[in-house]
Amino acid sequence: MVIKRIEDEPPGINLTPMIDIVFLLIIFFMVGTRFSELNEVERNMQLQVPQVTDAGAMTPAPSKRIINVFANGRIVMDEQEYNLDELRATLQQSKAEYNRLGVIVRGEHSAQYQRVADVLAACREVDIRDLGVSVRVARKD
Repeated sequence: MVIKRIEDEPPGINLTPMIDIVFLLIIFFMVGTRFSELNEVERNMQLQVPQVTDAGAMTPAPSKRIINVFANGRIVMDEQEYNLDELRATLQQSKAEYNRLGVIVRGEHSAQYQRVADVLAACREVDIRDLGVSVRVARKD
């Protein structure tokens, strides 16, 4: 009678978890490494880079436009008097130059509210989103 011998495969080592750990360590050390040494090497190179002055922004953002509405109905912006159509056209041109134009409307205390509302409506038609109304806080004496 023939006896069969079962031969087991020789034991092997599974390398997959070890490879995962090695890759995680590599990523950890790459993220944690300071790369300032590379910058030091670049600074020591004999290379002349161009110099510029600290000019800041190319054009500064314009200040908010102030529109004054007087009691007699006059509308004044930038020391120039406008009617509603002229004001609308000027605001449209200013908004085309700077999209985030801001406007502050100042109505005289005895001015008709309708005139102030007309100016606010003109600003809305031009699609001015930064719109404010100026008031003065009364003092308690």
